[in-house]
Order: sequence, then structure tokens, then C-alpha cells
Amino acid sequence: MWVSLALLLLGALTALTAPRLLARADWAEREPVVALWMWQCAVAAVLVSFALSMTFSAAAAWGAVRGQVFAPAPRAVIDAYELSTSGPWSAVLAVVLAAGGLWSGAMLGREIGLARARRRQRRDDLLVRSPQLPGEEQAGGRLVILEGERPDAWWLPGAPPRLVITTAALRRLKGRQLDAVLAHEQGHARARHDWLLHCSGALAAGFPGIPVFAAFREEMHRLVELAADDVASRRFGRLTVALALVELNEERGVFAAAGGPAAGLPQRVDRLLTATPRLPAGHRLRLTATAALVPVVPVLVAFVPGLAALG
Repeated sequence: MWVSLALLLLGALTALTAPRLLARADWAEREPVVALWMWQCAVAAVLVSFALSMTFSAAAAWGAVRGQVFAPAPRAVIDAYELSTSGPWSAVLAVVLAAGGLWSGAMLGREIGLARARRRQRRDDLLVRSPQLPGEEQAGGRLVILEGERPDAWWLPGAPPRLVITTAALRRLKGRQLDAVLAHEQGHARARHDWLLHCSGALAAGFPGIPVFAAFREEMHRLVELAADDVASRRFGRLTVALALVELNEERGVFAAAGGPAAGLPQRVDRLLTATPRLPAGHRLRLTATAALVPVVPVLVAFVPGLAALG
């Protein structure tokens, strides 16, 4: 049952090599959306490889599964996969991979549940700090202004989604900087970056010993901010977005201290001010198409014996 082992090795090889190859890409900061797509395709290839390996291992171990997987296949195709020659390791491998899949689903559900609980808590806190006035509609307005001495602004998903901003931030933001902050947060909402963060967080939390998932989570947190910066800068200019970031975060000391959750802010500001040109459209298209082919590779490997038998 070499197909199952080949798919397992392909998934492991992709998990080892993809983070290293993507880390060497010097264009990622110029094209964060393309980098996001390539990371998703790489992780999808790993998951597809393991899922197909589990399927073929289960088909080799249990006749009932084999009948479901190969029900419409000719006898020659079934014989090409040599399912009857597999040893007891097939059942063990299938159970291990199935347990990994169930654990991934449980971690994703846990991550989504925690995110919803945090969102409800933030909405409750927001209602306490900014109570509704008599006659005010609950769904009115997407901008909520809070009294606060600390400059801050954040997007609160939900129905309706809202941009929350403090009075200190309003005093510091000048001109179109407030519009740039709104465009940045709307870029997160429209691209559904929260789902990318949920999925990457679930995989990293569920499998802390696998480097590809840890790198996936770290890069998602970094690249979604760069992508949202680009959305805002295309409408209001890079300088406006950079100044808005400085005004909102200067008092926190993030531009002087190293490390911490906002350690990437100086790099984001430098990137905006440097204004490195984007890659040519043809180059972006080739990178996107190449990434889309990566999850197809394990599918082709899975179908090789069947296609050879039919040929």
C-alpha cells in the first residue's frame, strides 16, 4: 500500500519545506495578499495529503470502507492499489490520522467559541461604557466613540460591525487619518481575516510540535495587517496610513521597545514610508497559479495507480 505511505511522506515533506521556502521569499511584504494565498495553499496541501493517506489506509484495513471508496471503480483499478497486501499498520495509520482530523476540528470549534465569547464580552463592555440613549436604534451607526485617555481604535465584528475609537485617538488623528483607520479595519472585515486567524490558531494550538502550523499562525497575524494597510493606503495614501499608525501607537512605546504584541509596528511604518513598488501583474499571476497547483499534487499522486491501470 505504497500510495498511503507516499501521501504521508508528501505531507510531511511539504510541512518541512514550505515554511523555509516561503521565509526566503523577498516579495512577501510587497504582495501580502499573494503571500497569504501561498501559505493557505501550502497548509491545504499538507492537510489534503494526510486526509488522502487516511482514506487509503482505511480502505486497505477495512472492506466496508474499501467498498465505499472504490464502489464505482473497475476491478483493474482496485487491483492497482494493492489493497489486499497491506499489513496491520494500515489500520493504525488510519486511526491516528482520523484522530488528528477530529482533534483539528475540535480545536477549530474551540477557537471559534473562544472568539465569540471574547466578542460578546467586548460588546457588553462597550454597552457599559457607551450606553444607548433613549430612542437610539440598536443598529444605528458603525462608529462608536468612547471617552478615553489612551489613543485606540479597533474593529468589532458582529451585527452590525462597528469601528470603536477613543476620544484621545480623535484628538490625535488629523485630516484623513481617521478615514484611513476605518479603511484598514474594513479591509480586515471584507477579507474575513478573522477566519484565517481562527484556522491558523486552531492548528497551532492543536499541534504545537509541528513547525508549519506555528509558522502559519505567525505569518497570518503579520500578513493580514500588511494586507489591511495596503487596502487603506490605496485609498488614502501610504503616508496617511503611516502617520495614523504612529499617532495611535506612539505613546505606547512600541517604536522604542523590542518585542511584545506590537513589535511589528515599526516595520509596518517603515514599509509604508519606503513605498516599494508592487510586483508586475504577470509575476503575481504566476505566483498565484503556482500556489493553486500545490494542493493538487497529492490528489494527482493518489490517482496515479488508477490512471495507470486504465491506461
